[in-house]
Amino acid sequence: MPADYVLQARGITKTFPGVRALDGVHLDLARGEVHALVGENGAGKTTLMHVLGGIHRPDAGEILLEGRPVRFRNAHDAARHGIGVVFQELSLVENLSVAENLFANRQPVYGPNFIDSRRLHDQTRELLKRFDLDVPPGLPLKHLPVAQQQAVEILKAISQRPKVLILDEPTSSLTAPDTQRLFRNMQALKAEGTSFIYISHHLPEIFQVADRVTVLRDGKYVDTVRAAEATEASLIKLMVGRDIADIYGERESEIGEEYLRVEGASGRGFREVGLTLRRGEILGLAGLVGAGRTELARGLVGIEPIGKGTVRLDGETLRIHSPAEAIRHRVAYLTEDRKDQGLFLRMTVRDNCVAPSLRAFAGALGLMDEGRVDAQAEESRRKFNIITPGIRQQVRNLSGGNQQKVLLAMWMGIRPRVLVVDEPTRGVDVGARSEIYALLRALAATGVGILMISSDLLEVLGLTDRIVVMRGGRIAGEFSRAQATEEKIIACASGVGEECCATQ
Repeated sequence: MPADYVLQARGITKTFPGVRALDGVHLDLARGEVHALVGENGAGKTTLMHVLGGIHRPDAGEILLEGRPVRFRNAHDAARHGIGVVFQELSLVENLSVAENLFANRQPVYGPNFIDSRRLHDQTRELLKRFDLDVPPGLPLKHLPVAQQQAVEILKAISQRPKVLILDEPTSSLTAPDTQRLFRNMQALKAEGTSFIYISHHLPEIFQVADRVTVLRDGKYVDTVRAAEATEASLIKLMVGRDIADIYGERESEIGEEYLRVEGASGRGFREVGLTLRRGEILGLAGLVGAGRTELARGLVGIEPIGKGTVRLDGETLRIHSPAEAIRHRVAYLTEDRKDQGLFLRMTVRDNCVAPSLRAFAGALGLMDEGRVDAQAEESRRKFNIITPGIRQQVRNLSGGNQQKVLLAMWMGIRPRVLVVDEPTRGVDVGARSEIYALLRALAATGVGILMISSDLLEVLGLTDRIVVMRGGRIAGEFSRAQATEEKIIACASGVGEECCATQ
């Protein structure tokens, strides 16, 4: 084995009941390299990460660490050998402080194992500087926004100085500035000899940070290419086995008249917000973390109260104080957190697809018409191309992209007039993204007004008809699709270059 390889996986095979998740996969990681791992949801990326991180034992194949065969008994054993993992789903404890999460089971001590709180907090502050986080070390983690929790998760892994650090969708909740801070940290650690396996669905990140890219498809190794010699189109073709000419699609119908009007809306996290949404329009809502976008969305659907202001839909003044009232007015909300707030993970695809519209399936005696429920779930499975062995499969067993399609299918059951989607493609592969974009465009073509919140500026620019930017809980600017650029949106969202923030 060449001396510069720190980690090698050879012929890794892993089978779960009814599914071969990995089939003879191999991967080489050089010392001081950032090696990207890409593929559609279900391609085997996460399973390979779990094998390399000691969570799963392979059925066949071998792992070489610095030239020596290793078999990890568990994740702790892998960490002891210098393999660190940052999972897409946070593994922190919300009720513990930031410091306690960062240094769990390795806090500085004095005397007979008393925790040295002063040193713990000093070390925490020093570590937080890597992401320019001015956060009290003793603050419970649950009080931080998701983006800062993600940063804490990454810092926890970095602080242990692993030989190999596996990052699974590490930027899914990060702002653009935090993403760049992560990349700077990676470059500094790379120069010191740390190696990275970087998993991401955001292909522009791959070209910015990676040296080489390995592609998996359907649990099999496809190819390894140098990032400098690849293009987005070539990687997508390797990932999905076909060309995807235009992932965002094109508008094929006219936008109608004004449909939704919000005036002077104020609540927790937003103030004096005014915006309009037309029939069949996809309106983008952009801004940095903490700008108030999600808080506004939750206010519109009754999860959080709107203290003052008015909301009119098709000329009718709405007073929505709960999600149930939003459903009655046919206003739907796809949360950014599908696993904790959107789906019933331990329930079936069938049950999730009809969850918000159960009354529609009740018979004369109030009993559920099981046959109609089955028929509706099967129709949703076909219409939304949900890849599953059957409608009675638990949603937790589906890939992220298919979970997101179940969430979309769930809310189509109420026949929404307005659909609010918050980060609609977070953690979703390029193939499923293309399908979700097509579904949103098809929905808009029927006259549904769509308010789309996204931190992916390419997604906002590619899919929306008009873009409203929020900053500090207020509307900071508005751009037509023709006028908008990444630079203008970032400037408006961050308050740099006030000339970019005037309503266009």
